[in-house]
Amino acid sequence: MVLDKFYKQALLIRRTEDTFLELFSQGKMNGTVHTCNGQEFSAIAFSNALKQGDFVYSNHRCHGHYIAHTNDVEGLISELMGKNSGTCGGIGSSQHLCNEDFYSNGIQGGILPVAAGMACANKFKKNDQIGLVFIGDGTLGQGVVYETFNLVSLLGLPLLIVCEDNGYAQSTSQKNNLAGNILARAEAFGIKTFHSNTWDIEKLFDNAKESIEYVREDCKPAFHLVNTYRLNHHSKSDDNRCENEVNDFVKKDPLNIYKNNHKASFEKMLLSVDSRISKIVESSDREKEQAPSDYVKDTAEAENYHNFIPLEMLAERVVNRINYFFDVTINQDKSVIFLGEDVLSPYGGAFKVAKNLSEKYPENVISTPISEQAITGLSNGLALSGFKPYLEIMFGDFITLSMDQIINHASKFHHMYNKKVECPIVIRTPMGGGRGYGPTHSQTLDKILAGIDNVKLIALNSFVDPYIIYKEIYNNEKHPVIVVENKIDYGKVVGEKELQNYSLVRSSEGYPLVKCSPISIEPTLTIVSYGGIASEVFEVLIDVFVETELLPELIVLSKICPLDLHAVCESVEKTRNIIVVEEGSLEFGIGAEIISSVLEMIGTNNIDMVHRIGALPVPIPSSRTLEEYVLPNKSILEKIVRKVNI
Repeated sequence: MVLDKFYKQALLIRRTEDTFLELFSQGKMNGTVHTCNGQEFSAIAFSNALKQGDFVYSNHRCHGHYIAHTNDVEGLISELMGKNSGTCGGIGSSQHLCNEDFYSNGIQGGILPVAAGMACANKFKKNDQIGLVFIGDGTLGQGVVYETFNLVSLLGLPLLIVCEDNGYAQSTSQKNNLAGNILARAEAFGIKTFHSNTWDIEKLFDNAKESIEYVREDCKPAFHLVNTYRLNHHSKSDDNRCENEVNDFVKKDPLNIYKNNHKASFEKMLLSVDSRISKIVESSDREKEQAPSDYVKDTAEAENYHNFIPLEMLAERVVNRINYFFDVTINQDKSVIFLGEDVLSPYGGAFKVAKNLSEKYPENVISTPISEQAITGLSNGLALSGFKPYLEIMFGDFITLSMDQIINHASKFHHMYNKKVECPIVIRTPMGGGRGYGPTHSQTLDKILAGIDNVKLIALNSFVDPYIIYKEIYNNEKHPVIVVENKIDYGKVVGEKELQNYSLVRSSEGYPLVKCSPISIEPTLTIVSYGGIASEVFEVLIDVFVETELLPELIVLSKICPLDLHAVCESVEKTRNIIVVEEGSLEFGIGAEIISSVLEMIGTNNIDMVHRIGALPVPIPSSRTLEEYVLPNKSILEKIVRKVNI
């Protein structure tokens, strides 16, 4: 028998959401709201069966899930009213909530692999805790859902996926956008399925408990389909469903049936619920919104004034030093997880960074399917749960498939949830051409990655020991980092550089920049580069002087975003000339950002010449002649001479 307290909880959810709609009409709320009127018992049944410490990940229609799991009506109302006292300081509002073990995000499909990662963390911790993620039937059109079905089944993760099927994806009827059988989709991946509805609520409560116990006891995923119906419009006022259809479901709604059959009890509940909500609204109305200075205070990084030391010359290749970092670090810290496609021994990844790691640390190396978005989400969930995931994307070109997880999840978690969480995911990937791999395996996409707020972008080079850089990330980074590794640099010996009449030094901070400067004469040209192409620039420095009579100083950056250009400006103030060389295409590129920043910092009157050198804006061909024509790597000298002589 379903107890009265659950009807009161359902009424609390419904009246809270009714209040939201009223407050929007009064202009006291900003943004949007998606109510779950009619679906409340789904949230209550599952939350009632969970244990303390189990997590819930919800979607844009999350208020019912939130109240059922946390009972934090005060924080929810204040949040939607934009107040600093809200559960996320008014930042996340209706769709983006975080309170201890409850999370939500408006990107429905994308929440699934994040929840999988958090369930994976529970499995690593062996804490008998499980996770529950709510999705809607409309989410089943997204590919990442099936990537995640495969992952959770393959890895045996303790995650219950609850699909609330209300028959509509926003305004579109399910018959117009969903083919086949919903349960068969999960069953195809070997996932046990359960089926309930919100009109037979006693069975719903029993089945919810059964599915949760299955996940906990068997440490396997399950899929629970709940047929339901939302009585309100999708959002605030956008309903075009048949009025008779809606009215039919209003009549069979359990809360309305209870209201008609237990009028005295219902009126008593309604009085209590409305009194509580009214007091919360009155109190929240007096609260203040978060100050802008509090919200943005930790986003900027101070520039470094560099202390330079001699460049180390190591007798080891770049790829071996990266591998050595993981060998040492995983041995010392079992929270470090290495993930990627084909990374198990004896293969060890496409470029052998993972060589022997899975043999030494089998519990810390996860070989994944070809599912870039899902494995990035899995890594996000691990990061939110206190682990340090290092995800290998086999080729840099494929990182485009991870962009939703990077942009709408990893980069936003910290601020969206009012700095309650950290997401120290590290994504490593090889970039660059020169190996004849063709248009989809040779791109340098740094300029796309550098535009993502709250994500640090690092580019390795063969001047600096990558162990130093990865150690800095491990020790100090609490937020997402993308590390670009150059394919050709993998085989180069670290620091094996020497040039007559030039000194080679690096800065002593964790993301060193390298300066290659003439020893006894002041330079007259500043060249800035980064990544694999920086070695090519280094090789032509003397020839640049011979051909142009400008004596170059080369500065090689490793931290690309956020940029630290103090040393570059210091050089340009002496030379008055700057050329930036990058392997990616020029338009809207890294070089443009460097030059515009330098111009702002030292003033246009202090610079005589600025130029950019980069790839042509076309797909990179496989044939050697065409590849060399499109990429700047083999024609750097020619291009510099041409630019100087313009």
